[in-house]
Amino acid sequence: MMAVEGPFLAAVIARLADQEYNLAAYGVAYAFALLVEAPVIMLMSASTALAEDAASFRRLRTFTYALSGGVTGVMLLLLVPTVFRFVMVGVIALPANVSHLVYVALWVLLPWPGAIGIRRFYQGVLIRDGRTRLVAVGTALRLTAMSGTALVLSLLVRPAGAYVGAAALAAGVTVEAAASLWMARASVRRLLLVETPETRGGEPLTYGRIIRFYYPLALTSLIGLAVQPMLTFFMGRASAPVESLAIFPVVVAATFLFRAMGLSFQEVAIALVGKRFEHAKALGRFALVLGIASSAGLGVLALTPLSTFWFQTVSGLSPALARFAVVPTAILVPIPFLAVVLSFQRAILVIDNRTRLITWATAIEVAGIALVFPLLGWKAGVVGVTAAAVALLVGRLGSTGYLLRPCSAAVRSGAAPSGGAGR
Repeated sequence: MMAVEGPFLAAVIARLADQEYNLAAYGVAYAFALLVEAPVIMLMSASTALAEDAASFRRLRTFTYALSGGVTGVMLLLLVPTVFRFVMVGVIALPANVSHLVYVALWVLLPWPGAIGIRRFYQGVLIRDGRTRLVAVGTALRLTAMSGTALVLSLLVRPAGAYVGAAALAAGVTVEAAASLWMARASVRRLLLVETPETRGGEPLTYGRIIRFYYPLALTSLIGLAVQPMLTFFMGRASAPVESLAIFPVVVAATFLFRAMGLSFQEVAIALVGKRFEHAKALGRFALVLGIASSAGLGVLALTPLSTFWFQTVSGLSPALARFAVVPTAILVPIPFLAVVLSFQRAILVIDNRTRLITWATAIEVAGIALVFPLLGWKAGVVGVTAAAVALLVGRLGSTGYLLRPCSAAVRSGAAPSGGAGR
C-alpha cells in the first residue's frame, strides 16, 4: 500500500502548473528527507528483534525518541539558509526556481523524520507480537490522510505541486505514527508484564548493546539513502538534467510499487526464520517466488504498451517525458527480485548478529553507483536518468553478491546468535 504513495503524488504534481520544475523540486526534497530519516529506518528491525521484555522495551523506546528528535534537529540544520544555499546551490547547482521550491517543501516535511522513527518502532512491536494486520491498518490510514491532503490542496488551494507532495507526505506519516502508537497499546502492556532479564537471571539489554546492535544498521540506511541525493548531484551535471530530475521520482515510484513487497519481507523473515534458521528453506522458496513475481510485474509495465498508459495517463507525464521514463524503468526490472534477496540476506545477518556485514554490502552498492554513473553520465554522455538506472542495478548486484557467501554459511551452520552484536 505504501508503494501507491509515490505514483499517486507524482501524478497529482504532474497535473499542476510547471510540471517539470515541481516534479524536479519534489524529487530533490524527497531525496534529502529520506537521507535525514535514514538513521531511524531500521528501528522496526531493532524493535522486532530486541523488544522482548519490559526493560528492553523501555530502553528501546527511550532510544527511539532520542534518535527521532536528533534527526528532526538535522532537518532543521539543513534548513538554515546558509547551509541550504551551500548544499542546493553550491553543491547540487539547482536552478533558482527549483531551489526555492525545495526549500519550502523541506519546511513542510519537517515532521517527517521524527514521525517515521516513532511509527517504525511501534510497528516492530506489533510485528513481534504477531499483529501484522494492524501494520496494514496504519498504512491504510496513512494513505487516506496522504491522498485526502493531496486532493484537497490540489483541487481547492492549488499551491505549487512540490508543496502539495510534501504536505501530503507529512500528513500521511504523522497520522500513521499516531495510529501505530495507539494500536500498539495492548502489545506494550503485554511486554511490560514480561519479567526483566535480571529477574530471570539473564543479562539486560543495555544502551551499549542497543548502540552496538543498531549503529551498523543505521549506518547502512544512511549510506543507502545517500544514493538519491548523490544521483541528484550526478544528474544535475549530466545530459538532460531538468528532464532527468523530473522523471527520476516517477521512475523510482514505479519501481518501488513492485519492490515494496521485498522491503516488507525483511521483518517477516526476522520474525519467522527461527533462531537457528530452521525455517530458512521454506522462507527461501517463498522469497524466490515473490522476487520473480515482483520483477515480472515491473517488466510488464516497462516492456509492453502498458508503459504509455502508465506514464502518460496515470502519471500524467507529457509524451516527451514519458519517452524518457521507459528506458530507465526497463533497466530496473531486476531490482524487485534483488530487493527480496537483499531483505532475506539482511534478516539472516540480523538474527546472526552480524550487522556490520550489512553495512559493508551497502557501502559496496553505493561505491558501485558512484563509479558507474560518472563513466556513463559524464564520460559517455548517456542521459542522466538512464545512467542512474544502470548504476543502481550494478550497485545492487554488487551488494547482494557480496552477502551470498556469509548468509549461506550462517544458514548451513544453523548458528544461534552469538551475542556479538554488531560484529
